[in-house]
Amino acid sequence: MNIRILTAYLAQRLAGLMPNELGTQDLALLLSPRAHIALLKRRRAQMIVNRVRLMAFLFAILTPLWSIIDYLFFPLPLWLVLALMRIVAGSTFALLAFFWRPDRHMGDAYRALALLFAIPGAFYLGTQEALAYYHLQGFSEAIKAGYAFLPFVLLAGISIFPLTLVESMLVALPLLGAQAISGLFIGPMLEWPSFAGAFWLQVLISGVAILAGVSQLAFMIALFRQAIRDPLTGIFSRRSGEELLERQFQIARRKRTALSIAFVDLDRFKEINDRHGHDAGDRALIAAAAAMTKNLRDADILVRWGGEEFLLIMPDTDPAEARQALTRLQEAGFGERPDASRLTASIGYAEVGQDLCGDWRELVETADHRMYLAKSGGRNRVVFADPPAAKQ
Repeated sequence: MNIRILTAYLAQRLAGLMPNELGTQDLALLLSPRAHIALLKRRRAQMIVNRVRLMAFLFAILTPLWSIIDYLFFPLPLWLVLALMRIVAGSTFALLAFFWRPDRHMGDAYRALALLFAIPGAFYLGTQEALAYYHLQGFSEAIKAGYAFLPFVLLAGISIFPLTLVESMLVALPLLGAQAISGLFIGPMLEWPSFAGAFWLQVLISGVAILAGVSQLAFMIALFRQAIRDPLTGIFSRRSGEELLERQFQIARRKRTALSIAFVDLDRFKEINDRHGHDAGDRALIAAAAAMTKNLRDADILVRWGGEEFLLIMPDTDPAEARQALTRLQEAGFGERPDASRLTASIGYAEVGQDLCGDWRELVETADHRMYLAKSGGRNRVVFADPPAAKQ
């Protein structure tokens, strides 16, 4: 019990570090990506890959250019070895920057991130091995010492990515491990007090960089929620709904599974605005969205399509299951009108396999058409298919 109290207290304190951006219920989203929704994963994957390519482009230019400095101060044999390493590393960075084709999946982002840090990590280990055999003096020794700062740069680079705590640790720990391994290459020449101090500084930089990355993620989640949610009803906005529907349509086509949608239009809603004002209309919309959300299944997605129109996305739901779900939705109702009468809705239904739609837009158009059939047929009903005359 005391552990739970302590955990709750720490969660509240952490949330207080970023008021209006982070709530205690969001801490799980910052610890691990497992609870992230598909839209957030796609946006985050795209951002991570874009930043990876930007950093790779910068390293592709700067890594070979430093050979000029090496040439001025290092012996020719050492310079040739280091120049070859720089050419290989710079070319690899260039390939990552110009030829990596992101697919907006987190797996793709992880691979790009791993490559970005693996290339300089391998370069660092190779240069430390090469430099260990040379005893330099004066400014040459200062240039040699500059190579030891590469791990600091890499660890600080974690801060530009919106990563969870687990993801950040998985990036930082191999870099710190590489630094520890490099000490084995230097062997007896290593000054352990100096090495321990530098390693401790890298640990501190890692902590700051991880905190910066997690803070970026928290801010991104806050902005993401504002972007994908309808400000009035709190359900998904049309833009995010289109993206979700496109993804669900692709999944249904690829896996040959069912995908049902329902186009919901509140009946005689204009009368509410005209007779009772737009504030009353807004309250009715909020109540209708809340009533529908209360009666949806966990996998269902409710979108405010525009005005008094809603789109209900039902993944992996065949026509029989959708009929049961929509019947339950109608029976539960859509709230009340300002005069306390029942608020009803006209609903048009469509399904990928049943209607042989070529894309998600055609699926929406089919459901929208049937919603108008429900309107013209007397309202407060669901049309599941076109009448026989319409099919001919």
